Amino acid sequence: MGQQPITFLRQVMALCTYPNLLDSPSFPEDAKKRARRILQACGGHSLGSYSASQGVNCIREDVAAYITRRDGGVPADPDNIYLTTGASDGISTILKILVSGGGKSRTGVMIPIPQYPLYSAVISELDAIQVNYYLDEENCWALNVNELRRAVQEAKDHCDPKVLCIINPGNPTGQVQSRKCIEDVIHFAWEEKLFLLADEVYQDNVYSPDCRFHSFKKVLYEMGPEYSSNVELASFHSTSKGYMGECGYRGGYMEVINLHPEIKGQLVKLLSVRLCPPVSGQAAMDIVVNPPVAGEESFEQFSREKESVLGNLAKKAKLTEDLFNQVPGIHCNPLQGAMYAFPRIFIPVKAVEAAQAHQMAPDMFYCMKLLEETGICVVPGSGFGQREGTYHFRMTILPPVEKLKTVLQKVKDFHINFLEKYA
Repeated sequence: MGQQPITFLRQVMALCTYPNLLDSPSFPEDAKKRARRILQACGGHSLGSYSASQGVNCIREDVAAYITRRDGGVPADPDNIYLTTGASDGISTILKILVSGGGKSRTGVMIPIPQYPLYSAVISELDAIQVNYYLDEENCWALNVNELRRAVQEAKDHCDPKVLCIINPGNPTGQVQSRKCIEDVIHFAWEEKLFLLADEVYQDNVYSPDCRFHSFKKVLYEMGPEYSSNVELASFHSTSKGYMGECGYRGGYMEVINLHPEIKGQLVKLLSVRLCPPVSGQAAMDIVVNPPVAGEESFEQFSREKESVLGNLAKKAKLTEDLFNQVPGIHCNPLQGAMYAFPRIFIPVKAVEAAQAHQMAPDMFYCMKLLEETGICVVPGSGFGQREGTYHFRMTILPPVEKLKTVLQKVKDFHINFLEKYA
């Protein structure tokens, strides 16, 4: 996609992987300092050793310190931090310990529609019950608590809703939830005794000047002890998104609070089965949560690179939204955050009939035609879930600006020709 790696992250990773480089004058001292600290906490002073199942202790301490800084002093306990193989591993693990029962007492897991398909896949694998709640497309994909109430009441007829999943900022929809919305969701979870899963891997990816990322942990704490001592919450972060884009390292963490001590013991046992997350991924996560600070040698370059990546993404988010909304038959909500556009597309009746003749969903038919005629691959909205009778696709905004402009122009030309062909 043309994004250059963050220099400091790669320097520390190089030093950790090949410690002989610690004597090289080519590497800055602040990178060496972090590499030494990580290596000293590893078995045999090497990334090649197993770590504790919960993760390298000093890295968990750094994650806790990062969360405390991010949340304006709200305390975080390293003992509640679990390093994971990307955020996906943490989400799957938490759901494993929460799912139980049979028949009408089988665990129901509430997920947003549209959703990131990891959730429906894990729910299916665990034979849990998927409980859909719909985001409000007409209101920039906002989360409406009345819709949560509808979903949970209907679900109680056939399962036991226990878990509420939130993706903020949203994937595939790109919305950023307001603080008021988060407070309402926490109050709802408290009322219904639901375990909250907050997928916050895009927390650095907020582009709209009117939006701000609020962590569920911070809001929960600030709502007072009635909530902060009782609502069970697992929140997730990753090296894969943000300004880092280091998906291949498979680094991530989850913070789990208010978990009953016996359940916590079972969680540690479950994690021990997979031994430990990749130690190189743990090291990458450490660099994300413990970057250079003002006064350190690498601070200026790191800040420049980070701001460049996020600034470019913000520019591409606005470009994508504006260009899509110039096309007849396409409507795109503001891309407030994350890395995707999820525009709504009009598909004529004749195209719907043609799709049915090919035994395909209409938006899959549309996306296949787009791929065949332009070479552009987007994901049909039916893969994420959508309201009946609406059609969408998800497209990343990651390509370089000039390439993205070309892609968007080709999608525009294709869509106009598609409407003419099937009018």
